[in-house]
Formats: sequence, structure tokens, C-alpha cells
Amino acid sequence: MRGDDRRSGQLFSYVNMEERIAADHPLRMIRALVNEALGRLDADFAELYPEGAGRPSVAPERLLRAMLLQAIYSIRSERQLMERLEFDLLFRWFVGLSVDEAAWDHSTFSKNRDRLLEGEIAAKFLTALMSSRKVKQLLSRDHFSVDGTLIEAWASTKSFRPKTADKDRDDGDGASGGRNATRDFHGETWSNKTHASTTDPDARLYRKGKGKPAQLCFMGHVLMENRHGLAVAAQLTHATGTAEREAALDMMKARKVKRGATLGADKGYNAWRFKQAVKNAGYVPHVALRSDTGWGGLPVTPPEGYDVSQRVRKRIEEIFGWVKTTAGYAKTKFRGRRRVEQGFNIAVAACNLVRLPKLLKASA
Repeated sequence: MRGDDRRSGQLFSYVNMEERIAADHPLRMIRALVNEALGRLDADFAELYPEGAGRPSVAPERLLRAMLLQAIYSIRSERQLMERLEFDLLFRWFVGLSVDEAAWDHSTFSKNRDRLLEGEIAAKFLTALMSSRKVKQLLSRDHFSVDGTLIEAWASTKSFRPKTADKDRDDGDGASGGRNATRDFHGETWSNKTHASTTDPDARLYRKGKGKPAQLCFMGHVLMENRHGLAVAAQLTHATGTAEREAALDMMKARKVKRGATLGADKGYNAWRFKQAVKNAGYVPHVALRSDTGWGGLPVTPPEGYDVSQRVRKRIEEIFGWVKTTAGYAKTKFRGRRRVEQGFNIAVAACNLVRLPKLLKASA
């Protein structure tokens, strides 16, 4: 059963948290935006938490607010987040806990957070946030950029073993045992078709380029509008050579971008089939050219606005930089594609929320 998100009265407390939080604190506007987006998800929460089914759970609104705080304030683990909720009035106010309420146990928080996976709430929250009337005024409807980045999986390459091998068999040299036994990889051919990680089977072995190490990872994708550099859609996929191009079209269609809009991208998207697919979908590809000449040495004429798109599209790296450094998502702490995707969507939404207060004030 869905828990109550209303803050209980302060019967025995003389502390008024509303008065303790500065009127101009950035989290005030962020919380207002978050609550507005959560209000749009009320029907999804009602479907996910049937009335009268079991005991009241942790309110999903509080779960999402806590997850956003974890990304914004670079908190490494659920244990540290719950510890911070115990003594920090700002955190309690933002999440919706009163002074007298106890913070949850970290295991309770994790189990309740996993319930949100069933309804894909994290992705819906990002969509609801960017659909706000105030936020929509900041977004471009005509120009977008797309890119992808690798997210290291929470799994060691030692766990990448043949799918037909015995999981309990020690493939090491016998010099050491235990969970971190030495493995001899010489002469072994690795392939995602024949091998899989025993720690996270959803992770894929992928090499970013020549001279780069192969690592178990996922691939995160972001669709950015070009006016203010805000992420309007995010997606996480298996790491493959075609994932970036496939995700780009999926996000454009899911976002319902109007026909005629431009889509900027780097050289990794410079494939004839992808550009044709973009054109067939009604968009204008502004993909970075590999050279100034095409087939037969003929010069290539870029479309109108190509130079501007190529200059602005690089701002998408700022989103990836924030997600990987501040939100700590260079290496995920989750296992399984759905959990990793949920954390990635929350981190992208938090990145937008950090920037929105200044943008909204400037446009007022």
C-alpha cells in the first residue's frame, strides 16, 4: 500500500523547519519543481501501489526526493544518505520528514526504491519535469543534440567467463583462491556471444576505440535541446557499436519532436543508414563529417545551420561530466540494466534541476 507523503505535525517539537530554511535557498525552487512533476505521476503511483494491499510503504514521492538529493550532494551510498537524513534539517525538509520522524533503514530504502522499477518511474519523472509549463518555455523545439557515454558496470573483468563454464570452477593459476582468485587470460578469446559476467550478466564487454581497454559497461544516452543545453530525454542500453544511433531515433520519437527539427551529433553517428533514417523520420541530420569530401572526391555541402549545431552540441559533454563526477555515475553501483537505467535517469534529472533555478530567474 502506498505510504502517505504528508508531513506529520510537530506536536512535541519547537523546531519549525520552514523557518530554518533560507527563503532564497536553491533547494526551495528545486523542491517546487520536483513536487509539480511528482503531482503529474500521481496516477502512476496509484497503479503501482494498490489501495489496501499490504502495509503502508515508504511514500514514493519521498523515495524520489531522497534519490535526487543523493545525486545532487554526491552521497556515495544509501547508508550515508540515511545517516544524513538523521541529522540534517535541510535534507529532512526536502524529503518530507518531520523533525520527530526517524530516517529509514538503508535496506528498507533500497527495497522500496526497487519497487519503482516496475512502473519505470524514473524515466516518467524526467519527462514530467521537462513538461512543466515554466520549463517548456526554456526549451528549444527546433534544434537538438544527441550523444552517448560509457558507464562502467559494477563488475570485474574476472567475472567475464564462458557461458557454458562451471561458475564454481577456479580458472586461476592455483596460486590464490577465494572470491578474487588470479585468472590467466592468455590465449583466451573473449566475446559477448560466448562470455558473460557472473556478477552482472547485463553488462557487456566494450572497447571505446583503438588503444582503449575493453571493460564491462553500459551505454548512457542523452537528447539535449540546444537553447539552454538541458537534457529532455535519457536512455540506457547495452554497450554495442550501434546503440548510440538506435537510441538517438528512439529518444527523438519518444519525445515527439516535431518534424523539421535538426539533430546534431558527432562523427560516431556518421553512417549513411542512420542519416537516412533521421531524414525518413522527418528530421534534419547535422552529423559531424569525417572529411570535407564525399564519394569520388566531391566536396560535401553541409546543411544550413550545421556549424551552429556542431558548436552547441558539445555542451552535452557538460551533462555527462556532471552525471559522472557530481552524481558519481562514472561507475554505477547497481547491477542489472533496469537498476542502472533508473539511477542514470535520476542523475540526468538532478543535473537539470541544479541548473533550472538560475535559468528560470533569468527568464522571469
